[in-house]
Amino acid sequence: MSSRLIVVTGASAGIGKATAKRFAENEDKVLLIARGRDRLAQAVAEIESSVPGADLEPLALDMSDAASAHLLQQHVRTTGLPVSGLVCCAGSVPAPGGEELRTVVTEWQDAYRSNVISAVITVEGLIPLMADGGGIVLHSSVAAYRGSGGTGGYGAAKAALHSYVHVLATRLGKRGISANAIAPGYIGGTDLFGDGLPAARQNMLVRQTALGRAGDPADVAELSFYLCSPPGGYVTSQILQINGGSHHGV
Repeated sequence: MSSRLIVVTGASAGIGKATAKRFAENEDKVLLIARGRDRLAQAVAEIESSVPGADLEPLALDMSDAASAHLLQQHVRTTGLPVSGLVCCAGSVPAPGGEELRTVVTEWQDAYRSNVISAVITVEGLIPLMADGGGIVLHSSVAAYRGSGGTGGYGAAKAALHSYVHVLATRLGKRGISANAIAPGYIGGTDLFGDGLPAARQNMLVRQTALGRAGDPADVAELSFYLCSPPGGYVTSQILQINGGSHHGV
């Protein structure tokens, strides 16, 4: 029987899928959440192929919709386990709004809905069902520090999670629940940028790192695993950058 229940959003690809796999390797029961049912099923199959006996449950939900919080609560209750770890990887980069006011507003609304509201709905819905001593990890981005180019709303939305993490850490500290955010730099092997970045842009981002390589989803997954483990339990109210030295912790 699995000793812990872990919930991972955005689990159908990239960092979310790698995070779900890392907990599965620890023989945790992992609830994988994403919007696309088919991609979620594929992710589960991939993890099961490399982690025999993995205890995985896919749940297709759009966590930017408040109604999904109730469905998630109901499903968690059926497991009979408290949530020991919650890792919110769901998020997206909206299409640039351009210069016309209406489309700019739409871009910012989309950025906050997919990157902030989705995390808030998930966290607030599961706090009553979390185990004392558990861990919450939200996913920010280096864009929260550097800005996000033509999509201004994305970096601003990720920065909003930093304030939320500090509020959660103070609010939940009496229960021994930690709350942190991870702010990755350039991570290869994800579909955050749709069809991918141009080769020239990828090369530039790699050259900016001290280590001379792109990050891997597994690098970020390992950090989430640590933050939701007993050894990481005293780390809370922190924004941890993981970028190969491209931002030097500033």
